[in-house]
Amino acid sequence: MQTHQRAVKASTSVPSLDGLYSDHVNPQWVKLLNILQMNVHYERCTAAELFTVDGRRFLDFLSGYCVHNTGHNHPAIVAALKEELDRSGPAMLQSHVPQLAAQLAERLVQLAGGRLRRVYFTSSGSEGVETAIKFSRAHTRRDGLLYANGAFHGLSCGAISLMSDPFWSEGFGPMLPGTQGVEFGDLKELERHLATRKFAAFIVEPVQAEAGIRVPEPGYLLAAQELCRRYGTLFVLDEVQTGMYRTGPFLAAHRFEVEPDMVILAKALSGGLIPVGAVLMSEAVSDSVFSSLKRSMVHASTFGENALAMRAGLATLDVLEQDGLGERASRLGVGLRQELTHALAPYEMVGAVRGLGMLSGIEFTAPRSLVLRAAFEGFRRIHPAMFGQILVMRMFRDKGFLTQICGNNFMVLKVAPPLVVTELQLQEFVAAIRDVVDLMHNSSTFWTEALGLVRRVVNV
Repeated sequence: MQTHQRAVKASTSVPSLDGLYSDHVNPQWVKLLNILQMNVHYERCTAAELFTVDGRRFLDFLSGYCVHNTGHNHPAIVAALKEELDRSGPAMLQSHVPQLAAQLAERLVQLAGGRLRRVYFTSSGSEGVETAIKFSRAHTRRDGLLYANGAFHGLSCGAISLMSDPFWSEGFGPMLPGTQGVEFGDLKELERHLATRKFAAFIVEPVQAEAGIRVPEPGYLLAAQELCRRYGTLFVLDEVQTGMYRTGPFLAAHRFEVEPDMVILAKALSGGLIPVGAVLMSEAVSDSVFSSLKRSMVHASTFGENALAMRAGLATLDVLEQDGLGERASRLGVGLRQELTHALAPYEMVGAVRGLGMLSGIEFTAPRSLVLRAAFEGFRRIHPAMFGQILVMRMFRDKGFLTQICGNNFMVLKVAPPLVVTELQLQEFVAAIRDVVDLMHNSSTFWTEALGLVRRVVNV
């Protein structure tokens, strides 16, 4: 199907349901999607393709923020869930030993290796971060928590206490005391804080996804781990977006040759079909919390070990391993970044293309030429995300690609398709982003569209 056949002609939302969503869930979300002309009604989603009720096709290059590593509605995972439902087994007894949880935990620790020998199951990445906070404090008997500036760890109160951008915490009252941000990649600053021996954990993403797909310098994470060991602080990796073969190996930790005390997983663990997360940890950390019969239930999650989630996790691992999606992500990711770099090299507003595996980012910079700079600065003064959202809107409406800018860096377009994406679909993306970037540099239409978007925002 040709790209122009996927162009958005008109909104395909369902007005009655949109109204109900506005009335009873979140009216501002509906308004935002309408402004960006992204409020379409999806009827069927499979692999990397999204089909609307009127038969148009979009390509998903966001993957639900790295949820759909195995693609949308993978038939093997769907079949496993149907089979589990047909069993009518013990899904949520809460007073038994869940056999599926035991099987999934064994698979996870075998894949993770190192000191990660125990698993605590959650329903989300944010819940996993909360677990890491509690367990690290229990193990070290310290209260302080270190994080890297620019991080995104979730939107619960504990998680946003570990994030430097005030946008996420504004209006929600006091955050956890004793948290401290350090610059991502700055080992001297990290050691200065660790040396106080006040901190229970250093919680860090191996690649900072929402900060703009920031890949650390070689040796940074290994040196950070060594510093944590020296000062008695737990080294915790948030791999909610980077895990599950997204960067190539099962964990990004394997790529950087580190052995963390805890790893937080979620998103892609269940194929995007059932909420599930997992915190992998050492036996010593686990025993610090579950230290006696009396404390065997001191930390629990109602839905954490439910049978559907565990079955989805097992089926997802089967697909990822049997189809070699990690090796594929490494190989195709390198090629994608090379193609993007070559295609976008002539354009002054493209700063860099970077990433690991199938997690990439295209960084844009302020233009040098006077004509472009005047328009760019004008829209950035209105809102720093305006430029990026125009780019996202153009890619969606005109080219049929679902993308998004990074949550903490509005000048980086995230490129994170499902790991089952085809080489032809990757080529389609390269051609599409090249066309949009060319329009940005050589036509007033791109900036006129931006002005129209501003007017719609002002009038809402």
